[in-house]
This record gives sequence, structure tokens and C-alpha cells, in this order.
Amino acid sequence: MARLPAAVSAGFLLVSACVRSVPTPDVPPPQESPAQLIERIQDWEDRRSLGDGELVRLATSARDWAVRVRALRALARIQDVATLEAVLVGLTAPRNAVREEAAFAAGELAQSWEPLPEEARTALTEALVRAEASEAYARVHDTLLESLGKLATPGAVEVLTARLSPANGPWSEAAATALGVAARKAGPAAVANVPLETIRALLDPRLRSEVNVAGAYLLAASKRLDAVEALGSCLANAHPDARALCAKGLGDVGSPRDTTSLHLMLGGPEFRVSAEAARALAKLAAKCEAGAPCAPLIALESRVPLAKQVAEGRAAQGHLFLAVAQQGLPLQGRPVFVSWRKAFAEADRSAATEEAHADLAWLDCRIAAAMDRQQGTLDQVRQCGYGRVPEARWLALGLHEVAQFKGQPTGAAFAVPYLNHVSPIVRGAALDALSERPVPEAMAPIRALIGGGDAVVAGLAAAAAGKLKDAEALPALEALADRVPKEPDLAEAVAGALVALQGKAAEPRLREWLKHPHANVRRVAAESLTSLTGAPVRSARVELPPETYRPPAAPPGTTLTLRTRKGDITVLLDPGAPLTGGNLMSLAKQGYFRGITFHRVVPDFVAQGGDPRGDGEGGPGYSIRCEMTRRRYARGTVGMALSGKDTGGSQFFFTHSPQPHLDGRYTAFGDVIQGMDVVDALMEGTVIDDVIVGTRAP
Repeated sequence: MARLPAAVSAGFLLVSACVRSVPTPDVPPPQESPAQLIERIQDWEDRRSLGDGELVRLATSARDWAVRVRALRALARIQDVATLEAVLVGLTAPRNAVREEAAFAAGELAQSWEPLPEEARTALTEALVRAEASEAYARVHDTLLESLGKLATPGAVEVLTARLSPANGPWSEAAATALGVAARKAGPAAVANVPLETIRALLDPRLRSEVNVAGAYLLAASKRLDAVEALGSCLANAHPDARALCAKGLGDVGSPRDTTSLHLMLGGPEFRVSAEAARALAKLAAKCEAGAPCAPLIALESRVPLAKQVAEGRAAQGHLFLAVAQQGLPLQGRPVFVSWRKAFAEADRSAATEEAHADLAWLDCRIAAAMDRQQGTLDQVRQCGYGRVPEARWLALGLHEVAQFKGQPTGAAFAVPYLNHVSPIVRGAALDALSERPVPEAMAPIRALIGGGDAVVAGLAAAAAGKLKDAEALPALEALADRVPKEPDLAEAVAGALVALQGKAAEPRLREWLKHPHANVRRVAAESLTSLTGAPVRSARVELPPETYRPPAAPPGTTLTLRTRKGDITVLLDPGAPLTGGNLMSLAKQGYFRGITFHRVVPDFVAQGGDPRGDGEGGPGYSIRCEMTRRRYARGTVGMALSGKDTGGSQFFFTHSPQPHLDGRYTAFGDVIQGMDVVDALMEGTVIDDVIVGTRAP
């Protein structure tokens, strides 16, 4: 701590017994500059600290408006309901930037990982409704509407519905998007009273394309049975995102009679539209009458020629096949899968590149696994991939798919031998299958896995033991629970098993977890205690120590170039998320990503990579805090994958299309500035050769 200067220099010290002492005037502490205050706020935010009340004071009354804005951003990221009043005060500030940041912070509180108490939701609704009614500044008004959508209360939906009209008005786009988010959060029933004609008006092709896309987003999210005609008309919209959204909506509420319009969208130049139409047809195929001709299946079988395009290097066309495999087909659709696999094998013989060979092999295993899901047995994947897909990968894929079998239970004893497989991802997949269809003979080997060294497998084994109600697993489970303080990723699986096997006896341990430094452990404990006691339980905010790991921030202008076997993808990092961008920059410099694959690709949604395990469960061995930004999830946005609050690590994703329900929920920390065609071509199994750190020229 700096010391105050002496009132008089020692060189001028008067020594006289006759001179009375002169009182030293008070010297105020030096005023911190705005830059110094913002640096302190950054530290408090990262440690999830309120600075002994100083952060709230700065958020409500800092003299410098930029300091106040930064303090409100910190409160948005900390998400402590105790700071609600400070956020609401900001909604009435005279400065536009402060009101806008307060509106954003209100939305972040609305979608906290731990749900807000009902009284807080009511107070937030009332404050946002009042603020929206009087707000004149457009950007602030849009942010208020966005936050009302995240809140999704009846009062919020009422205001948003009123702002949909007129369709060419200033707020219709923001209101429609916000209502779509509300439907995604609270369920379609939340927007059931929005007049259909009001939504249809937003799809008028004479309006701006952004309004059309927002209307399509709302229409698809509302899942209205009376919207089939509107969705069908929307398939002709000029904007590909609107067409894809309406295809998705038609798959949810349409019937096999809607096949013709969807069929016309298959195999077109916009891969994400084609994939969405194929996924919709797969959903409609499940509604066909058994034994009768099924138009959606006939349409899908006609796409066999696209296999040749994949072989020629047009990998994005493979997303159609991938979307259907992930969605699945009824058993009646098995001939479609057979014909596709035959086409893959033929195309593989003339594939142009090794990467095209790899894409066809992975697609073959995806379709084979979907066939195994149809019958609930591990069969087709045993002969998939032309020898190019590693055994661990096809086995894990097959086990995960068989776990989703919807037919009559046939037992899952076939999965038991794989509990001893050398690969942890196979052991994890076997546990997934056994959790869905437990069998008594799995109990002993599952107990053994609970005490194993692989934390992911141990957690999955604990969850399976809970579903099996295996009381003999309790000693191993309690020993695993002792590891949670140092291995927080175990918390969710262990908590569920403790509740299942111990009941009320699990309460003392779970209450201890309410004080754990890791936010996700506290969330899991609160949710488990709520279900166990029947009364709402919330955890308290816990301040992290100063030595908490923080990677160096990425300098402004930092780029990451992912070198893949399909080409390069260059990402410009967002300086508003310095911890997140700096973390990936640091890992890239260590060579962390070399050889890692994109393990998850969901057509028209995301391509996700960065997991060294390859099954979506891995990371660098630590986690970083979330840094929610105002960056929206548009096409080509880069986000941090999470399993709960403050659980970021090394897994990231690219969005194929706008995803408003992710806004402010997952840290968006950059955009693709070059190589979006490569992002479109990514498939499961695509390898990252390296990630190169660079700087964008000014």
C-alpha cells in the first residue's frame, strides 16, 4: 500500500521546544484514473468479487460513465442476484451507454445458470417494462427488448407482442427475435397467444430480409400446428436463413403431405438449407403410416447422387446425410440408409483426395450407427468406415446411438464387455448405453470404474450406478465425492448418484458444495438440494483467490488461423473477451490443438472442436470464467463451449447460422474473417493440423 507523504520534509524539520506543533492538514488519497478503476474492475470480475461493495458503488454512481459501464458489464458476468438493485438503477441513468449496459446486465441476470427467485423475476419484469415504455434511444430500446425475451415472463411476452406491429415498424425485428428466444427458453406455450397473422406479416417479402428472418425464427420456435401454411409459404423466401428456419418449423408441425416443398430444397447451393430440409423430412418420415408409401423417404433416397459430390471434395453437401443420421429414421427408412451407404462405397473408389476419403468414411459410420439405433443392437458399425475410422471412434458412436433406441427394451448386456475397453471414450459410451438401459450384470464392473483414474469415466460410472440403484456402490461413490473439491467436473454426475442412493443423507455434503469456489459445483448442489428438499435452494457467490489462473490477454487485433486439411480458417478475436481469447491464444502457442479433430458437427447449427479426448468431455485440466459480450451469434461467430457457468476450457464452436438463443449465454469471442467456406465443409473427424497466432493488419 502507498504511504502518505510526510507533511514537512525532514530537511526542514524545525527543532524548537518553544514552537507549538502545527496540525498536519488532511491529505486525500490520490484519485484513481478511469483506466486504473477499469483495471480493478477487471480483476474483481475475474475473481467473481464485488470488491467489498466497491463494484456496486461504481456501477451505480461512478463519475466517469465509462467506468460505470464497465462495472455494469462485470455485474452482468458475475450474475449475483444480490446486485439486482444496482442493475435496475442503471436503467434510469441519463447516459445512453449506461442504460444500454444496464439493460444488457438485466438480461444476463434473467438467464442466470441458477434460476432467479420469483420475486426477483417479478421485480426485473416490472423494471424492464417501465424502462421500455419510456426509452427513446433505439440501441437501448433494442437491448431492453432482447432482455425481455431472455426473461420470458408473461409480462415480458405481452410487451414484446405489442412491439411486433406494424411489421415495418422500428421494433418488429428485435421483438420477433426476442419472442423466439422466449419460446426456446420457456417453451412454445409461452408465445401461444401471439396472433399468427401478426407473425405472418413479418414474412412479407417486401420487408427487409432481417425482419423476414426474425419472423421465421419466431414462427419456427413457436411450433404452432396452425402455422403449417405460413411455414410452407416461407420456404420460398429469398433469404437462406429464413428458408432454413421455416423448413425446421415444418419438420416439427407438418405432415408427410409437406414433402414436395421440402424436396425442392434438397441438394441446393445453400448447404444449411438443404440439411435443414433433410432433417425435416426425417422427422416427417416418422409420421408415415407403417406399410404405406412414405413420400419423405422417397425424397431422401433421391439424394444418392450427392455422395459423388462429397467424393469430389464438396464436403458441405455431406451435411444432408449427417443431419438425417443424427435425426434418425424409422425402421421403414432402413432401405434409404442402405442405398446411401452403397453410394458412399462407390464414391469412395473415385474420391479426389484423402480428405474426401475420410469424409465418406465418417459418413458411412454415422449412417451405420443410425441403422444400429433403429434395431437397438451394435451391428452395422462393425463394418463401417472402410478401415479409416479408428475402432474407438466407431464403437463409441455405435454405443451412443444404440443408447437412443426407442423400441421395446431388449437389454443392454452387449455393452457390458466394453466397460473394460482400453479406450476411455468407449468405456464412457458403454456407460451411456447402460444408463439408458441398465442391466444387473453391469453393476460390478461399473463399481470398479467409479474408482478409476479417468474422471470422465468415473463420473459416468457414478451416474450409471445411481440409475441402477446399486447400494453396494456407495463406498466407491463417497470416495469419488471426496474428489469433487479438486475435480469439479465430477459434481453433476456424483450429485445425481448421491441423491439416488442416499436420499436425505446426501444433504450435508451437498450443502458443503454450496460454498465451493467453482460456480458450476454450487449450481449443481443448489439444483440437487432443490429436488431433494422440495424447497428452492440457491448458492451464494464465492470470491476466488487472487492467484486464480488467468491466461495473458490477447492483444487487440489478434487472430487465430486454424490449419485444417480442408483449408485455413482465420478468426479475429474480440478484445471484449480478453480471458477467453487469451486462453485459446496461449493453448495455440503450446501446440495444444495439433491433431485434435472437430468431434461434433450439427448441420445448420455448429461445428465444435478443441477436445483432446474427441468425445466432447475433454479439456485442458482447468476452467476459465465466462465473459459474456454484446456480440451476437451470427453466421461465423466463434463461441466457447460450456457445461455450466464458468466451465470454459479448450472447446470452441463456429455457428453456421444465426443462433439468438445463444446470445449472452455462451461467451462469443470472435468472428471468422476468412475461410467460412472451410467452416461449411467441416465434418466430424476433420483434423486440426495446427492453430497459428497472428495479428490483423490495421
